[in-house]
Amino acid sequence: MLQSLTVSNIVLIEQLTLQFAPGLTVLTGETGAGKSILLDALGLALGSRANFGLIRQGHDQAHVSASFALPPNHPAWQLVKEAGIMQEDEMILRRRLKSDGKSSASINDIAVSVGLLRQVGDLLVEIQGQFEGRGLLDISTHMTLLDRAAGHHDLLAKTKEGWQQWDIARKALEAARDTLVKAKAEEDWLRDAVYTLDRLAPEIGEEESLIAQRTLLANVSKIGESLSLAEDAVFGELGAQAWLGRALAALEKVTPLAGGKLDQAFDALARADAELSEANSAIQSAGHALEDDPNLLQQLDDRLHELRQQARKHDCGLDDLPAIKQTLANRLAAIEDSSSMLGKLGETERKWQNYYLDMSSQLDSSRKKAAIILDQAVLAELPPLKLDGARFTTAIIPLDDTQWGPRGTTAARFEASTNEGMNAGPIDRIASGGELARFLLALKVCLEESSHPRSLIFDEVDSGVGGAVAAAVGDRLSRLGSNTQTLVITHSPQVAARANQHLRIAKTSTDSGVVSATRALSDDERTEEIARMLAGETVTAEARAAAAALLEG
Repeated sequence: MLQSLTVSNIVLIEQLTLQFAPGLTVLTGETGAGKSILLDALGLALGSRANFGLIRQGHDQAHVSASFALPPNHPAWQLVKEAGIMQEDEMILRRRLKSDGKSSASINDIAVSVGLLRQVGDLLVEIQGQFEGRGLLDISTHMTLLDRAAGHHDLLAKTKEGWQQWDIARKALEAARDTLVKAKAEEDWLRDAVYTLDRLAPEIGEEESLIAQRTLLANVSKIGESLSLAEDAVFGELGAQAWLGRALAALEKVTPLAGGKLDQAFDALARADAELSEANSAIQSAGHALEDDPNLLQQLDDRLHELRQQARKHDCGLDDLPAIKQTLANRLAAIEDSSSMLGKLGETERKWQNYYLDMSSQLDSSRKKAAIILDQAVLAELPPLKLDGARFTTAIIPLDDTQWGPRGTTAARFEASTNEGMNAGPIDRIASGGELARFLLALKVCLEESSHPRSLIFDEVDSGVGGAVAAAVGDRLSRLGSNTQTLVITHSPQVAARANQHLRIAKTSTDSGVVSATRALSDDERTEEIARMLAGETVTAEARAAAAALLEG
């Protein structure tokens, strides 16, 4: 609730601090005393557009601050938390205007933008009357108010979930389609690349193996010549094996006669002869294996060339080609499977779309039922407020599919007509002044439930009415005040008499000029003030008696 308002150098107000109580508070005073100035000042603290003409003449700046006591779970705390403002015992909104055209705003002494100040202000105070576009005159709030009156929180949550999931599914389907379009553009290239790599069947380490084979085949003649020379040197008529045979034959004759002294030499020669025989077999085997095959050499050259060509094509090493082949094959398989994938994504998208539309339809039906109940309740409030010919309708408006969102496929708007035979129109265009204020009062009484009630301010709600109508206005304001802090600027004694707190504003002349001052009235002072409102300038005993009767009433 609004606890206090401090105003400095705003037009007629030089310095003023007001303390506010719960319930219904009325502000009275003669015309021109400065009641509207107080609203202007409060509007500044709540983030209204800066009007530098409000700065008191002779001063270079004006200041206003409003203090609020809020529960810990009030949404305003969450809003300012995002701006780095920590929760405290109270929330103080400040606004300063300077004559040079500059303005500043703060919340709990931390500088904020005027935009944030207005957002917070809208959560704290609802002003009905002369503040165009705020409170119930703000059409954007009508659906929220209707939903709150309907109490269909579960349908709202399900509709929101349906919209969110549908949006996710829709985006996934669109992304898959975009990916498929791009993939289709390279499908032919992929097929050719996969086919070529499948045919080649590259293996890790193949390049090294091919180079070794090629080197061997390219040197077959040279190697063969060397093998022939080696074979002749070892196994020819004058080769090593012939001489070794002669040596073995010579020792073989005398070794038995040497008493073992030639055994070691003979054995060594025998082993050498055996090794030469093995070497002969190896040379002959190698010679057979080194048959000159020009076709095989060409095949090796061709494969090595093709593998290197593919490596350049895919910008990788030869050993990377098997992995590249698998990656490309997977991409191709994804394209081939895309029809099935798109089908599944499309099925999911349709499922959530149908769910969203179903929840939206139920929400729409619930809104229409709540609208009928609200319309009937408001209509019942109008005759006592001297709005007998007025009509009220809550219009449920189908939205274009481009306007659908988490709150469904319809919007709500409060419409009214003030006279019989008059077409209903947006509530902010049907009337002005007290007539509109009373209309909004009736609507507000029917919409008084709120999880986080705002302080309510009414201006000119009793304009042009008196007697029983004024009493009806006072009764409804009192009903509002029992649940929500309500501040009313009034000229009606019937309204003033129903207040829990009575403030009076008056102009006085001082050395610094004409100033407005406001103070809370005692019980006796309230009686006198209401008597003045009843009688005019001259307060009679009869007026005092009537005032007392109203207060007792």
